[in-house]
Amino acid sequence: MKLSDHLILGIDYGTESMRAILVDIETKKEIAESSMIYPRWKKKLYCNPAQSQFRQHPLDYLEVLEFVVNDIVKKVPEARTKIKALGIDATNCTPIAVDKEGTPLSMKPGFEEDPDAMFILWKDHTAIKDCDDINRHAKTSKLDYTKYSGGGANYSAEHFWAKCLHIFRNPKIKKEAHSFVENCDWLPNLLVGIKKPEELKRNISIAGFKALWNKEWGGYPPNEYFKSIDPVLDGIVDTFSKEVYLCVSPIGTLSEEWASRLNLNTDVIVAAGHMDATAGAIGAGVREKVMVEIVGTSTCAVLAGKKHNRSIPGITGQADDAVIPGLVGYEAGQAAFGDLYAWFRRVLLWPFVEIFNKLPYIDDDLKEKIYKDVYDELIPNLARQAKLSDNDESCLIATDWINGRRTPDVDYNLKGTLAGITLSSTAPLIYKSLVEATIFGTKAIADQFIKHGIEVEEIIAVGGISQKSPFVMQIMSDVLQMPIKVLNVIQGPALGEVMCAAVAAGYYPDLETAQDQLGVKDYKIYTPRNENREFYLKAYDKYRKLENVKQIIE
Repeated sequence: MKLSDHLILGIDYGTESMRAILVDIETKKEIAESSMIYPRWKKKLYCNPAQSQFRQHPLDYLEVLEFVVNDIVKKVPEARTKIKALGIDATNCTPIAVDKEGTPLSMKPGFEEDPDAMFILWKDHTAIKDCDDINRHAKTSKLDYTKYSGGGANYSAEHFWAKCLHIFRNPKIKKEAHSFVENCDWLPNLLVGIKKPEELKRNISIAGFKALWNKEWGGYPPNEYFKSIDPVLDGIVDTFSKEVYLCVSPIGTLSEEWASRLNLNTDVIVAAGHMDATAGAIGAGVREKVMVEIVGTSTCAVLAGKKHNRSIPGITGQADDAVIPGLVGYEAGQAAFGDLYAWFRRVLLWPFVEIFNKLPYIDDDLKEKIYKDVYDELIPNLARQAKLSDNDESCLIATDWINGRRTPDVDYNLKGTLAGITLSSTAPLIYKSLVEATIFGTKAIADQFIKHGIEVEEIIAVGGISQKSPFVMQIMSDVLQMPIKVLNVIQGPALGEVMCAAVAAGYYPDLETAQDQLGVKDYKIYTPRNENREFYLKAYDKYRKLENVKQIIE
């Protein structure tokens, strides 16, 4: 295939791995892709699920970046001189403590194995109590700076300042740290040679959705506000530059060091960093009145609408220009989706792990093959059997709060539940109830937006589960009583980054044009089955009532 001289690289840092795609802007075709699992994360290092602690080492990010980009260049040698721009997104909110030079503490002697010196992954909930302190303070503050991040005194333990407060309350970290930096800001700035916190070009999506930045109060809240929450926060916000950057803003070109490490030229334009959820929504074609549902281990629901000054209660956040420049961006989501299915699979596989694998009379190679086959086929088989069941067969109602609830109305003290179990409750029926629970969580989010005047006329689903499970997608359509358009795109966030980088490099005048030119036109539509409407209305009502068991199981 003959390539043009105008190639764009889109890089997406996910929860488990990093992936990148290479797109030819002239032909609008994807040329190559590559991915790599984070090596330390794969070994489950620095994580303690029992304490909701999930940390990632910065070296994981740098090592996979070098491997993946060099792998693409090996696959397409011409790309070395033809890549004109790149964009990076990453999981959010995933920040890290850095010193005055911008070096992550875990890359310094004495901190190499300290989880508090590493990136705090989005699903880390170790800051729940710290977040409670922020919310209590917000209720007594003259100006509620959390009004656009959770709907007022409803800030999330997954967000920037809750994690900052938690980490800086560690005296060892407080002594050495100077600032707190999001991964999707640290990475692109590092590539262009910007390291000092005061010079970092931080992106508007993280600032607006997660870090309390808003034009209404002139940027970030003042230092005195944070100091009054806890003196350990004194001075941190003053290490941030006053300006924030759009996802289509160029922040520089590759430094000589990183051009060499990535085997690229120094004239490659680097776009400002970006949240993975908003990048995925852009890649999927988010626009006014369209909700993009990014369905994976968790979910993110992203919308964009006209500017206004009202706060939507109970959602993750809203911020001007944070999704599509010129529009208000909205974000909500579920703390567990595919994670709930994965948990159930682990439960069912317990005998294989603890008993079968220890049987001395079966060959180890045969054990491994059998385990892999069962692992791979378990969820698809559960779905096939669940699909054959009649709604009248099951009175099971589950909740999706196995990792707490992100939205609507954040509450990480909520627990997952399963009600209505009888002697006839089979594994497929339990799986069906778990799928329904995750979709009920999606409906609760959509209802929250609609209730408060945000129009939702179309739902676009992207992400691994949307591609892999027609069973889940059909139930989503049945529960929401709306058509669900599933785009045939595997690397939605990476494609969104290609679009942002293409605008940053001047190939398109705005993001909407880039979406029109590079967007995926191939999709499948799931339509609601009317015969299931009444069943799911009643089941959804029972799901919402299960929140009342919180007091029993806390």
